[in-house]
Amino acid sequence: MTKTNLEKLKNLMNEHRFDAVALIPGSDFRWLTGTEKHLMERPTMILVTLDKDPAMVAAGFEMNSFDRIGFNFRAFPFSDNPSEWGNAFRQAGEYLDLAGKTIAVDPLHFRFFETELLENAVTDCRIVSGESLFKKLRLQKTEEEISFMKKAAIIAETALEKTLKIVRPGISEREIASELNAQLMRAGSDSTLPFPPIVAGGPNAADPHAAVSDRILESGDFLLFDWGARYQGYCSDITRTFAVGDISEVQHEVYNTVLAANRAAKRAARPGIPCGAIDRAARDEIEKAGYGSFFTHRLGHGLGMEAHEDPYIYAENSLPLSEGMVFTDEPGIYLPGKFGVRIEDDLVITNEGCEQITSFPRELRIL
Repeated sequence: MTKTNLEKLKNLMNEHRFDAVALIPGSDFRWLTGTEKHLMERPTMILVTLDKDPAMVAAGFEMNSFDRIGFNFRAFPFSDNPSEWGNAFRQAGEYLDLAGKTIAVDPLHFRFFETELLENAVTDCRIVSGESLFKKLRLQKTEEEISFMKKAAIIAETALEKTLKIVRPGISEREIASELNAQLMRAGSDSTLPFPPIVAGGPNAADPHAAVSDRILESGDFLLFDWGARYQGYCSDITRTFAVGDISEVQHEVYNTVLAANRAAKRAARPGIPCGAIDRAARDEIEKAGYGSFFTHRLGHGLGMEAHEDPYIYAENSLPLSEGMVFTDEPGIYLPGKFGVRIEDDLVITNEGCEQITSFPRELRIL
């Protein structure tokens, strides 16, 4: 897979007229090399050009971990003495003939630390935003990638079902979140989760990105979970909202409105439809019920090796959906100081429509 990914990267470099691409540890680095590394105080970088094997610049003791990369590369190791690091970058630049060339980087993730090392080591190189390339790099998923995401969804759903056994009035959000984190690991998630799970009860659920607190659950609360698992580096991202005991007529109305919006987006999702049309399909349902001003965020975002990536599902986005794109469908209604409801699924565009990756029931469940 990594060899195919290298070919895809080089094709995009040629299309966007970049002489080279530099990657540091993160999702794109793992996608290309099949190796997970973390950003540290020591630099790690792979440099790719069109006409030579890539150059890997990293600490010497790290080089063995790259043995399983599925393509040839030239290693430029260095020791723990920081004064040597610049020399390794200089040698890599000379090998790839980068002097005076344009090097594209991901503007969201590339650090100043590595930028400075490159600029000091390679004469007259130009480090530029490769946003146009990186927006396409992982946009459409392969069957293997989708299978990993389906497994990540199963892991997440298994973990939540086991966590729900401890939910009752009198327990805190923090206790529930702790149990959910443990269950995610037991169910088989990678150790690095896509994001810290949100567990929000009562008025806290009216904050779309609520932080877990010590608030105690009460009867009549809505309890919102936004959580996910990671499998082989690929994410799931799911939201479900539950009732704790009896709830009011208004709460039922809001829940059913969000559920209708979630279903409307699924019905609209198919190849060739602009991302914005999916957002509008869900938003129309919520506006029709009189809650339009309480749906305060976009409908969704792309999903893959990151919890948030392209494509982004907002009303003004004219990007047409195409086969292999994976994104979230997560309408919500948030009444400040009272409660919030969100229902989120992960969808993949197929050649005829869309497939739902997530399967946890959406109908209101009373705990």
